Amino acid sequence: MALSWRSWLANEGSKHLFLFFWLSLNVWLFGKTFLLYNQGLQYYYLHQMLGLGLCISRASASVLNLNCCLILLPMCRVLLAFLRGSQKVASKKTRRLLDKSKTFHVTCGVTICIFSVLHVAAHLVNALNFSENYNEEFVTLNAANYRGEDPRKLLFATVPGLTGVIMVLVLFLMFTASTYAIRVSNYDIFWYTHNLFFVFYMLLMLHVSGGVLKYQTNLEEHPPGCFNPNKTLRQNLTVPKAFEELFADYTTEPFPEDLPVPEPFVQNSFMRVCSKEPKFQSHFPETWFWISGPLCLYCVERLYRYIRSNKPVTITSVIRHPSNVLEVRMMKDDFEARPGQYVILHCPRVSALESHPFTLTMCPTDTKATFGVHLKVVGDWTERFRDLLLLHSNQDTEILPIFQQRRYPKLYVDGPFGSPFEESLNYEVSLCVAGGIGVTPFASVLNTLLDGWKCYKLRRLYFIWVCRDIESFRWFADLLCMLHNKLWQENRPDYINIQLYLSQTDGIQKIIGEKYQALNSRLFIGRPRWKLLFDDIAKCNRRKTIGVFCCGPNKISKILHKLSNSSNSYGTRFEYNKESFS
Repeated sequence: MALSWRSWLANEGSKHLFLFFWLSLNVWLFGKTFLLYNQGLQYYYLHQMLGLGLCISRASASVLNLNCCLILLPMCRVLLAFLRGSQKVASKKTRRLLDKSKTFHVTCGVTICIFSVLHVAAHLVNALNFSENYNEEFVTLNAANYRGEDPRKLLFATVPGLTGVIMVLVLFLMFTASTYAIRVSNYDIFWYTHNLFFVFYMLLMLHVSGGVLKYQTNLEEHPPGCFNPNKTLRQNLTVPKAFEELFADYTTEPFPEDLPVPEPFVQNSFMRVCSKEPKFQSHFPETWFWISGPLCLYCVERLYRYIRSNKPVTITSVIRHPSNVLEVRMMKDDFEARPGQYVILHCPRVSALESHPFTLTMCPTDTKATFGVHLKVVGDWTERFRDLLLLHSNQDTEILPIFQQRRYPKLYVDGPFGSPFEESLNYEVSLCVAGGIGVTPFASVLNTLLDGWKCYKLRRLYFIWVCRDIESFRWFADLLCMLHNKLWQENRPDYINIQLYLSQTDGIQKIIGEKYQALNSRLFIGRPRWKLLFDDIAKCNRRKTIGVFCCGPNKISKILHKLSNSSNSYGTRFEYNKESFS
């Protein structure tokens, strides 16, 4: 399969170039800080005591400051949704970079873990050097209290050491709980441990306030390594004991500055003479400058989201669909959303702290204020949520008047937030591929087109839906039939190309129901032949840019991603997009 560099640049090139730039920036920052502490005169005496441990610890700390600063920005969902929905980011390529916010967040997290290991290792060496290389000449420079002090005291009995140890433990919990295996097997562990980030940042602020590492402030009065005759005289001249007893008050007087320096001390013409002692001062915590802005921005956004979602929604209907899928329709004052966006649901009766994202399958419009989500019942949270919604009800559909909504539990909605599928209406041609419940992002797009399609740039939509059982198609069978009939009435049957694939079956099946005849003719047994499908779409849309949107299993996603990067003889370019909750 030939690789199209133009398609690769559109789909992967921007991401890889950005990651390369980010890696280069971290390496450059590490090297620059390393040289500063290795060659800087203000760190001369500290470097003599600690060696390369000083340089590596400070260089890794600068990289950690940068990543701890920026790792919070991709989690500012309101900011990202605003940038995507406003005209501030007019370029489609730039908006597509916003879809990589989760990738950037993970990249920063991995970088923090790697350089934290380097930082900890360097400080373990520093603790040992502080103990063994205790400087009796410049006592204020020492972190240890005396030569040979147990280095473990510096790690567990000081504020920087103790906070560092706790941060390592917190970071280890967050990193291990973020692995794919734990997120899939027990999402609760991931959610609770990830919220320890607030503890991590509080400890980080305390960690940098210890002032362990010091630099010299009076370089002009005392250049590092200069010759101090006063100290040399006191150290090298032997005073008879009799003189010490008779002239005790005068034996420690400094060498007079107005007298010429004795000959032995000026024999080396390369040594500069100084008369003042070096002065040392702790660094002002630079970490506060790095993280205070993003941390305040994130806290303000979380406060705004809390205020915005503080009022519970009104649940208007709960519908039980086949294959263990539940549809919840709601109403909320002043709620606005765009097709393809998602919301975060929080039900206190299910969990006091836990909340989960769900894609909107129905958006509010000018004529109706109702919006809805479809959720597949898998896991403890969705099971408890279903039991609360359908309590004492065995019906498939439960629609109650507004004044009888007290039986439903309180439900809070945070959002909406942006996703890549907002761009599906901004292409002239779009290919939407769904696997199972992954159809939910496209349901809101189809609902929007049902209300009116002429105001959007989209002029042709290829909709591919792959399911394991026939009953799953009934989730949105009515919607697909209504849209199909509407387009036929408006003489635009070619506007949407619907293909439904049943991957597992014991024989020929069809969607039961007379009104689903239009879909039965578009139902295929087996899996799509993706290469032939892409070639056919490219042939029918020569020299056009087609948006490819996928929400489904990773196996399908990888195939579509690879095909989007491949070349074709029709001059058609495919731009790949994938659903990813940030």
